[in-house]
Amino acid sequence: MHGFSSHPVPFAHLVNRIPYSVALLNTSRRVVFMNRAMEALSGFSLQDVQGLPCRHVFRSSLCGQKCPLRDMHVDTEPVCREGDIIERNRERVPLRISFSPVKDEQGDLAGWMECFEDLRSARGGESISGDAYSFGPLIGHSPQMEHIFQMLPGIAHTDSSVLITGETGTGKDVLAEMVHQHSERTKGSFVKVNCGALPESLLESELFGHRKGAFTGATENKPGRFKLAHNGTLFLTEIGDLPLTLQVKLLSFLDDHIVYPLGSTKGVYVDARIIAATHCNLQAMVQEGRFRQDLYFRLNVVRMRLPPLREREGDVDLLLDHFLAVFSQRFQKEIKKFSRECRDFLLRYPYPGNVRELRNIVEFAVNICRGAMIEPDHLPVYIFERLPDLEKPRHEEEGPGRAEHNLAPPPSPDASWPEIERQMIVNALYNSGGRKNRAAEILGWGRSTLWRKMKQYGIS
Repeated sequence: MHGFSSHPVPFAHLVNRIPYSVALLNTSRRVVFMNRAMEALSGFSLQDVQGLPCRHVFRSSLCGQKCPLRDMHVDTEPVCREGDIIERNRERVPLRISFSPVKDEQGDLAGWMECFEDLRSARGGESISGDAYSFGPLIGHSPQMEHIFQMLPGIAHTDSSVLITGETGTGKDVLAEMVHQHSERTKGSFVKVNCGALPESLLESELFGHRKGAFTGATENKPGRFKLAHNGTLFLTEIGDLPLTLQVKLLSFLDDHIVYPLGSTKGVYVDARIIAATHCNLQAMVQEGRFRQDLYFRLNVVRMRLPPLREREGDVDLLLDHFLAVFSQRFQKEIKKFSRECRDFLLRYPYPGNVRELRNIVEFAVNICRGAMIEPDHLPVYIFERLPDLEKPRHEEEGPGRAEHNLAPPPSPDASWPEIERQMIVNALYNSGGRKNRAAEILGWGRSTLWRKMKQYGIS
């Protein structure tokens, strides 16, 4: 570019200053470059995905036959589409994606540029009809949730550190994202780090970054999650699992907002808001010497507690209808309601996994149900074991498939889809008296599909 600089300007340095997510692909649609905003959005670093096909990295709803690049050529005007990607933590992110050809100096096609605009703040998550009180994807009309909804806007418009507490499955991640999306940092990145997911040696590099040669295998400079969250929000979930040595470095950052990458003596200023979350009792951990008291005081500037579902009077009924509508629409089914017996049972169920477990139960039931109403037979078997006083309705036919030893162990509230699908198969076999033809009908599959899935999951 003439007149800009007498010396070459590094491309990566320039593009990393753009506050939008950008990826460059070669003519084979393999990832060549991602800026830091794209790394934060996808959860992948450039080093992890360079050279991989873009469909394996972004996993977008526009991949495959819908990919606009299939019909574009060197002189095509940029194309804009709305879709979504599946980021590293397997969460679906709605986006507006622009696709543009990139020419070289001779006017030939050099590759493609994709720009991603995050639409989560605009859409506000899943919607619900009616007069229910909600804040984006947070839903409830209990006094506890109304109190949170009233607090949230004021907290979002400050830069104070926030500590979110609550049991597993109460929605701490969703609340943290709502704080970010309704703040002045909404155009910046929302970067999530699970402090319990990586060993200490890897977690330090992941958080603070490293310089080339800092340790064996460090072949290039890597920005940490703090740097990726510059002008945005860094969300540290499971903060109680953060090792004591890294607690010291986090405390230092909260004091001066300076980050020291591994292998560097030069600090880097990062303007990022810190939101932390935990299901642990940090005060007890402080007394036991497992969590620094000074860090606890620095994080506990604004504290928000998400109540467990059993304390949210009336919200179970509301959430059942909400998720039934969401999944019926998503799976294109005409399911209108729960039967009275089914709803009565679900209102009595204790939900140890809270909202996440309720959501999984409804998703399971909608997958299984073939009619217009969800019955107790459509619910996962494991939940009846937690309320033995309510007998599960039995089919007229009995068979060997109903034996107790054929039941799969109950999935955890945050079970993966393969675990849930395995439970769906076992549930269908249980309800069909072990008859595979009937089980395949319940699941809406062909018999060969059921056999293949049973073999895949080791179900005899």
